Amino acid sequence: MRRLFALSLYLPLSLLLLSLSACALFPHRDPLNINVVGIEPLPSQELEVRFAVKLRVQNPNETAIDYNGVALDLEVNGQSLASGVSDQTGSIPRFSEAVIVVPVSVSAFSVLRQTFGLGQTQTLNNLPYVLRGKLAGGVFGTMRFVDRGKLSLPEATTGTW
Repeated sequence: MRRLFALSLYLPLSLLLLSLSACALFPHRDPLNINVVGIEPLPSQELEVRFAVKLRVQNPNETAIDYNGVALDLEVNGQSLASGVSDQTGSIPRFSEAVIVVPVSVSAFSVLRQTFGLGQTQTLNNLPYVLRGKLAGGVFGTMRFVDRGKLSLPEATTGTW
């Protein structure tokens, strides 16, 4: 009986210590800095519009970030607008940056939903957006990111060039 009591006491304590030491094996990583630096049109299908979203990814860590896939979701004004995936692979060296291009699709239904949500007086300029994504890197190497802000669209210019 005494052995059973000792085993029931030491087993949970041993598991706790083992799990804490396992966490120390994984290096701490600072979050990536992600900025949208460009959007270019791509050939589209019937009821969708496609764009190539260019992301500048900055790695502020002491080790390289290896990735083997990218996924993006874009919300504008609290509603889903676009999403995209890419199976590209690469590496972002330590204390370095890279530009990653991800194709995204915007369905006609998303555009209609955004249009009706705006009303007649509002434009897309200064609307809040949330860009969520991930750089896939295996079971423990996936890096998720979120970028929030307000859309800043270029103003139409008048006059001659």
